[in-house]
Amino acid sequence: MSIDHVFVAGAGLMGHGIAQVHAAVGKHVTLYEPDLARAVAGRDRIAGSLDRAVAKGRLAAADRDATLARLTPADSLDGAARADLVIEAVFEDEAVKAALWAALDAVAPAGAIFASNTSSISIDRLAAATSGARRPRFVGMHFFSPVPVMPLVELIRGAATDDATETAIRALSAELGKQVIVSADRPGFIVNRVLMPLLAEAMRAYEEGTGTADDIDTGAKVGLNHPMGPLELADFIGLDVCLGIMRVLHEGLGGPQFEPPQVLVDLVAGGHLGQKTGRGFHTYPR
Repeated sequence: MSIDHVFVAGAGLMGHGIAQVHAAVGKHVTLYEPDLARAVAGRDRIAGSLDRAVAKGRLAAADRDATLARLTPADSLDGAARADLVIEAVFEDEAVKAALWAALDAVAPAGAIFASNTSSISIDRLAAATSGARRPRFVGMHFFSPVPVMPLVELIRGAATDDATETAIRALSAELGKQVIVSADRPGFIVNRVLMPLLAEAMRAYEEGTGTADDIDTGAKVGLNHPMGPLELADFIGLDVCLGIMRVLHEGLGGPQFEPPQVLVDLVAGGHLGQKTGRGFHTYPR
């Protein structure tokens, strides 16, 4: 299956990165937000990223201009009517995602592939928002942040996902320069099932006063050779996102290792979500 037109729903941290990598390899991309200003802001973030690459000599100015020319901000779902692939990258909330998928199902061509960037929610539950005929072409395509840099795609097959859909996503991922791993449709899939207990245990160590945030992160970076400490990583991901994933894991799998630590619950309730708000386990310049 040829994928030439991509509709990306969500222009935030993940969505704009997903749009960027597709436009960079020659795809025509519609970047959707219900508020056009947010879609334009997503395109502007892509422009800034490309400008920095040009300034560092990693990208030719002509390639930057060509990539931006293939990006169209939009506040209507109508652009999905010509999409070969629709990628959803909105807030990690099942009801929000399901409502969007139901709306997209009514607009997109029958042969379009639907791919969710969900980091934890069941693909089968999301696919249930679409028609039965659509479900063989519904798949999880989980990117990692920052999307232009991280070389992994987690492909999640639902019960109805067919082989042709997996083949198409594998081929596209290779075109994007991404390595694919395949996960069964289980809570948290592979990466977050492994990662979140690590982050939660670091949070519990902090909560219990075992060490400061700096010492816990330094211990992981120097003692375990991790590129980023667990509390710093949680701040980077977004504490609200971490909390949502941990809740999905705890609800679906049980076990104390998946239970969100109280310090995480309290930080999110206080609006301290990590880097994006300037404060989480660490503080960040605004």
